[in-house]
This record gives sequence, structure tokens and C-alpha cells, in this order.
Amino acid sequence: MRLISWNVNGLRACLGKGFLDFVDAVGADVVCLQETKVQAGQVALELPDYRQYWNYADKKGYSGTAVFTKTEPLSVTYDFGEDVHRHEGRVITAEYPDFYLVCCYTPNSQDGLRRLDYRMRWEDDLRAYLCALDGVKPVVYCGDLNVAHEEIDLKNPKTNHENPGFTDAERGKLTELLGCGFLDTFRALHPDARDAYSWWSYRAASRERNVGWRIDYFLASERLRERIVTASILPEVTGSDHCPVMLELI
Repeated sequence: MRLISWNVNGLRACLGKGFLDFVDAVGADVVCLQETKVQAGQVALELPDYRQYWNYADKKGYSGTAVFTKTEPLSVTYDFGEDVHRHEGRVITAEYPDFYLVCCYTPNSQDGLRRLDYRMRWEDDLRAYLCALDGVKPVVYCGDLNVAHEEIDLKNPKTNHENPGFTDAERGKLTELLGCGFLDTFRALHPDARDAYSWWSYRAASRERNVGWRIDYFLASERLRERIVTASILPEVTGSDHCPVMLELI
């Protein structure tokens, strides 16, 4: 089973940059998107092989997630937890016979860390949600998690320390989640890989110079480890300031 996750940073713009060609070429069983930035009725995609599930933010042109899947899930739910987490279209959960798939666009802590307090609440509540699912069946959790976990996961860790996405608090929350029986699939297969990034600023030719961050992930329940065939990053795919990440399971 081949799964793709991609923050498209505005699906309508990405459509003009080869999105449908990529979906056709990659042959994924499931495609998860973050930061779609669309509302209901704004995009009609011709994807006859896929069932489409969308979660829209209340605010126009903001956030949003989508899941396209060749196999109809047993169930699909949107968002999680308390009402505070249910207005930005950030989570879709698809249940398959042998695992849950959770597509997530984690809130950014924003400039000046003005949203860090909410981010910490989000992390705690989502961890509880994922652990509850994991108590039923294994979980594959993917998306733009808006955090580089370790220094190896970004080009300039020293100058970015305590900036949004690389605060000790955010990194600590990912450590907590991994400690609950989840694994970072890319690091499980490539523990020492350097210069492996999934997001680059549009500034200063960052992508061309590969000055980036790895903030897009596939995490999985530890008991899925033996089913992982590949966990990779696809930096050659353009169309967004993020590139897709891929997980293949047997």
C-alpha cells in the first residue's frame, strides 16, 4: 500500500503546477493533503480512481485537509476533541480494516510564538486522541506537523532554536508522542540521513540551496514497523514550498 502526504500550500495554485500529473504518476493508494485553502465547491477534481474526503476551515482561504483513497474506508471522521479544535479543517481520520489513517495539518506557533499556548493544548489533546485510536487498532499519522524534531532535521538548528517549529516545547511534544508507542518512519529507515528536508522557504533561493526543514512526516504505531517497505521524501516534486513524503506498507 502506497501512501502520499503533501502540504500543497493552496491546492488551486498547485493544480497549475502539475498536481494531477503527479497523482497520476505516483500511483498512490491514498493521497493526503494539507493546507488546501479551499472551500466546498471551489475545486472539482477529476480523479475517477479515488474517493475524495475534504475538511474545510471556517475561514476562507485558510488551512484545510483532504484525503483521496482508492479503497473506500470503513468510516471517515473530521476533526477531533473539543470544539476549539473543530474550526480549521485540520484533521481527517479514515478507518481501514487493519489501521486508522490520520491526516493532519498541525497549527503553526506563528511569529513571536503567539499561538504556542494553543499549540501545546492541541498537541496534548491530539496525542490523547491518537493513543485512543491506537488502543483499537494501529495508526498511521501523517501530515505537516510543523516541527523539526532533531537538529539533523533542519539546515540551521542553532540560528533557528526557539523559532516557531523548532522550540524545545514543540520538539518535546513530538518526543512525548513517539514515547507513546509511535515511530518516525523516515528515521526508522534512515536514522543518519542528513540534508533530507520537506519544506524550504521561498526566500533566498532556499530550495535551490537545500536550506530546508523536515516537518512533514509519516508516524506509525510501533507494531507496524515490520510492514514498512519504504519511507521517503520526494524533493524533486515541485508545486509547493513543501514536497510530498511517501510511505509504503505491505
